[in-house]
Amino acid sequence: MKKTPISKLFLYRYRFVIGYTVLGLAFALLLIGLPFVAQNGLSQAEIDSATSSYYLGKDGILNGDLVDLPYRVLQKYSITFFGLSAYAIKLPSIIIGLLLGFLLILLLNRWFKSNVSLLASCLIVLSTPFLFLAGSGTPLIMIVFWPTLLLWLGSKIQGEKRPKPSYSLIFTIAMLLSIFTPYMIYFAVFCVLFVAFQPHLRFIVKDLPKLMLGVIGILTISGIVLLAVNISHNPGAIMELLFAKDWQIGDFFGNIASGLAPVFSWHNSLESVFLSPLVSLPTFALALIGLLSTTKGFFASRNSIASILLVFCVVITGFNPSAVVFFILPFSILMAHGLKYLLEKWYGLFPENPYARISALVPLTILFGLMIVPGLLQYVNGYRYNPNVAGQFSDKLEVIRKNLNDETLLVTEDYDFYKILEASTGISVINQIDTDVSKIASLGKLTNSIDNCILDRIITSPMRDNSDIIYLYTFTEKLEGE
Repeated sequence: MKKTPISKLFLYRYRFVIGYTVLGLAFALLLIGLPFVAQNGLSQAEIDSATSSYYLGKDGILNGDLVDLPYRVLQKYSITFFGLSAYAIKLPSIIIGLLLGFLLILLLNRWFKSNVSLLASCLIVLSTPFLFLAGSGTPLIMIVFWPTLLLWLGSKIQGEKRPKPSYSLIFTIAMLLSIFTPYMIYFAVFCVLFVAFQPHLRFIVKDLPKLMLGVIGILTISGIVLLAVNISHNPGAIMELLFAKDWQIGDFFGNIASGLAPVFSWHNSLESVFLSPLVSLPTFALALIGLLSTTKGFFASRNSIASILLVFCVVITGFNPSAVVFFILPFSILMAHGLKYLLEKWYGLFPENPYARISALVPLTILFGLMIVPGLLQYVNGYRYNPNVAGQFSDKLEVIRKNLNDETLLVTEDYDFYKILEASTGISVINQIDTDVSKIASLGKLTNSIDNCILDRIITSPMRDNSDIIYLYTFTEKLEGE
């Protein structure tokens, strides 16, 4: 009986299609169910982001409130449509996280062979920092999204002999939209300089049709004018876009130390919204191998881009410690370089021995198991049970939605945030007792100065600290409104 060559087998011929399909489905399902398996509540940054997004109005946009505008608009409509809930707040990040994950897969597939890009994609989209970013209801994910999109579009332009002018137009539009995200002005300037000094890209720009060059020029001028108008109406926006609110030059190195601490701390003793370490030791070692492998042929654009992005990550971390999440992009590229180097070295040892090549699957499987499985377990369990991290999140909103229906809720902190509940529930939210009430639910214990009320019940949460969330009171005499 004639043996079928392995290259003719269905699983071998379509191994990458099957691999990418399984990865895509697993990734999508994981992100959709993300809020149910990880962070037990909302961080203060998420509460502030939801409040800012919900109260975003036309007047604010016309007056120059354009920082992180695409994300805030998406979050506003998510909360308006689904009501104030943890899932509605996180949904924009989940959607953008799905797009970002697929963009990373496409980018790595453009720069590396399919076997390397598939393995590197698995490592990055299933890693703890990426899952945290996609499950956090803040615009922080946009710091990674825009550069990834621009790099992929740039790879489409650079990697073809005669690229379609539409890619250049989309690249320009994406870059103009990105400058309203903090620190992306620096990245836009870097892109312009890279095109100016890279001979191949400079030739592509010169070879574009005159009409397309004119359209790109008009769009660029329009974006600069819009940015100038934004800053003139809202002078504080320049600090937010270039540095951070209340940032001072003396904070720079302290912010770098604070931001990089979760990356290089191999134990979970830091009080932060980031689990430490952000990357496992095997992942860090693989990225380090990739970094060393890029020193040969460093000035090739694909080799040098990861190192340049690492420097960019350190700089913006000096402005805002949370911006350290940008390292996801250069780390994904460096991990792909590391995998490429290891596979080439292994195959170079046995160029004609197929059995030796196949035997590499065993150590690779062990290596990937040590990277992916502990990372997923760390993400799911760490954000729920690590006291230093779990304490950064509050489940007050979930407790309120589960236990209150049409009560009057008294809040003294984040009043504007909880006021949003009135739009989708029967809860009435107040910040002081000045209405005609007989019963009240209070976030926190009332002061002793109110002596005409009886404590009926305390509603708690599973959290270890500050678990007494809601105090239910009945007034022996109604308080007359002023």
